[in-house]
Amino acid sequence: MWHVRRIGLMVFLILLAGCNRNTGVVPQPSLSEPAWFEDVTARAGLKFQHDCGPITSSYFMPQMFGSGCAFFDFDGDDRLDIFLLHNGGPSGAKYQLFQQQTDGTFRDVSVGSGLDVAGYGMGVAIGDVNNDGRPDIAITEYGATRLFVNERTGRFREVTRAAGLDNPQWGTSCAFFDYDRDGNLDLVIANYVDYDKSIKCTSRGGKLDFCGPNFFGSTVARLFRNLGSAAGMEIRFEDVTAKAGFGAAKGKGLGVLCADFDGDRWPDILLANDIMANHLWINQRNGTFREEAIKRGIAYTVSGASAANMGTAWADVDGNGLFDVFITHLVDETHTLWKQNTPGFFEDRTIAAGLTTGRRSTGFGTAFVDLDRDGWVDLPFVNGAVVRNPTARDSDPFWSQYVQRNQLYANLGKGKFREISEHNPALCGFDCVGRGLAVGDFDNDGAPDLLVTEIAGGARLLRNIAPANGHWLGVRAILPKHRRDAYGAEIRVRAGGATYARLLYPGYSYCSSSDPRCFFGLGQFKRYDGITVIWPDGTEELFAGGAADRQVELRQGQGSPASNPKR
Repeated sequence: MWHVRRIGLMVFLILLAGCNRNTGVVPQPSLSEPAWFEDVTARAGLKFQHDCGPITSSYFMPQMFGSGCAFFDFDGDDRLDIFLLHNGGPSGAKYQLFQQQTDGTFRDVSVGSGLDVAGYGMGVAIGDVNNDGRPDIAITEYGATRLFVNERTGRFREVTRAAGLDNPQWGTSCAFFDYDRDGNLDLVIANYVDYDKSIKCTSRGGKLDFCGPNFFGSTVARLFRNLGSAAGMEIRFEDVTAKAGFGAAKGKGLGVLCADFDGDRWPDILLANDIMANHLWINQRNGTFREEAIKRGIAYTVSGASAANMGTAWADVDGNGLFDVFITHLVDETHTLWKQNTPGFFEDRTIAAGLTTGRRSTGFGTAFVDLDRDGWVDLPFVNGAVVRNPTARDSDPFWSQYVQRNQLYANLGKGKFREISEHNPALCGFDCVGRGLAVGDFDNDGAPDLLVTEIAGGARLLRNIAPANGHWLGVRAILPKHRRDAYGAEIRVRAGGATYARLLYPGYSYCSSSDPRCFFGLGQFKRYDGITVIWPDGTEELFAGGAADRQVELRQGQGSPASNPKR
């Protein structure tokens, strides 16, 4: 739990400070194992310093929770671009858009992009809301959610009010998905606590510190249905939160994961709640949802306790054909892996997976991604404390009192993990207050790369240099009718008797959005035998096999219908 307590209102005089800190010396990798990443931030020209606002005696809680990041191709040139948020408030630094150039470097094109606005930036979701072939952007902030449509000219236009999006709460992670299968991307927003900034808190030793969520009321997650747009008309959303049944359970949401949890081919919603039970909203296929987290085993950890649930990841970690869930937690808890052995039901198998070994940490952004292409998804996550570290000294720079180090676990096969952080200094060898993590193959070499963010620090672009332990396949799935990526499609690649499963869904992790393409490590197999796609509308198609080590594009309607389709 959070080690903070509330104190009465009083005046605290603290020297006004900026958000700079000393990250220390990055150690060299061990000679016993090769590193999996190299930091190419400077070489790529990614110049960014996160603005979290001034440090004052208020210990403004939203400063502790931003900001996320995004990989996406905003200009349609098949090169991933980058979007980064600040958290300095309306008078702080403006959000930044970086366009990837033909030489692999990134140019800051923020000015005049329409995204050069400021706020208490928390999370970002990417999706084509008007089905015009270019991705649009939703941004959550403390006190607002904003929507920007891509005008296909290198500019974005804010349409929040005209679109009917109104979320004055503290939004965190958000995601686009098509819950009613009508072809239009809807928006779900995880809202955090009902924050009262007049409340002051202390941590260990009675020192003033950021408050924990237990001092504030819960909130309701928001669901906005995309109504589409008539010719020449603006995109419109309807707030269906109450109609969908979300008011039945309040939470303190930090992470959101939209996937088919019960196997009926309709997307459900997992909300990762801080210091309380998770919520799993099962789609009733009639516009409503039913909360079933306890029934399906994913509300609590194996001890029966609620935890500080934050970042989320979704993949089949052990090759049994069923997707599993990982959620990051606090330093005095255990990050948790819920495995799906019986379809539709989950059990905490963290210890058996080897994920209780290694350093203890407070985790945020995370992902399941096959970094070494051996056919098994690996597990990186970024870390940073939410209350002052016990060993911190008053003389330390402010944010240095909250730093931790990121971590990386390699999947040894069948969902057994081993920590390899010490061999990966580019990701894990420096102190930071980590928050966002996005996955994307920015150099199109088939090896997924990482983008990570930290409070009061720079964004880091980490190129995957892991020794290739196998072949690979990149898959982009398209809905031609809607001119966009097939968010919610389940893609299964068959090779050499094994089946590798992925979900096309970029909204996992924490407050971040990843590459919409799916990447598969194929191990020793130089060819794949075929691909099965369950499209977002529930239909199923088969696509022929071919050579590995390339990217393929699958378009709905161009495959062969499955012999026994289930809808």
